[in-house]
Amino acid sequence: MSTDTIKPMMIRDVHQDDRPRERLKRQGAESLSNQELIAILLRTGTKEESVLHIANRVLTSFEQLHELKHAAIEEITSVKGIGEAKAIQLLAAIELGRRMSQQRIEDRYTIRSPQDAATYLMADMTALLQEHFVVLFLNVKNQIIHKQTIFIGSLNASIVHPREIFREAVKRSAASLVCAHNHPSGNPAPSPEDIEVTKRIQEAGYIIGIELLDHVIIGDHQFISLKEKGYM
Repeated sequence: MSTDTIKPMMIRDVHQDDRPRERLKRQGAESLSNQELIAILLRTGTKEESVLHIANRVLTSFEQLHELKHAAIEEITSVKGIGEAKAIQLLAAIELGRRMSQQRIEDRYTIRSPQDAATYLMADMTALLQEHFVVLFLNVKNQIIHKQTIFIGSLNASIVHPREIFREAVKRSAASLVCAHNHPSGNPAPSPEDIEVTKRIQEAGYIIGIELLDHVIIGDHQFISLKEKGYM
């Protein structure tokens, strides 16, 4: 028989008990694969393909699941079977999950160690494609009162100026702060420029009376604390 005459399996061909929605109801969302969860979000397939086939193509197109987080609508709609409405559904679900995760952290967040700062920032910063320089502003109890991205691009001491950081710190009545930036290469080892920027910010903090507690560099699900490494 010619392969052209073989019809692809549709979701209706799957036994009802094995369909993603039914399995979620019976066993819970945690029991489903990434493919099945995406299929539920997409809701329907096309006349030619089941929603499970399309979900699998999404996973194939974005090799790492977290790449979807930064995908543009145009990138997602380039996947066969995905129109604008489905792309928007996916992006909305991803953003909602990110906000829920961040809210859980923010509800209880006090910085007691470099690990605390890294945990707070890791989900948002580990997969960024450009360097982001972020500052956490803390109160006297070391609780985060504000987070702000100060600069996006390659770190340079002449661009990341302490005045931008401490203007915001004074505005927020911050008692101290933690700086952080990511290395898109995935390697969090500090560069000479990273160390120079840290020392400039630390010196400005001494003068103003707002202490720089640490500078954390985020890599690929790993981090380095410049304070722990003895650079400050």
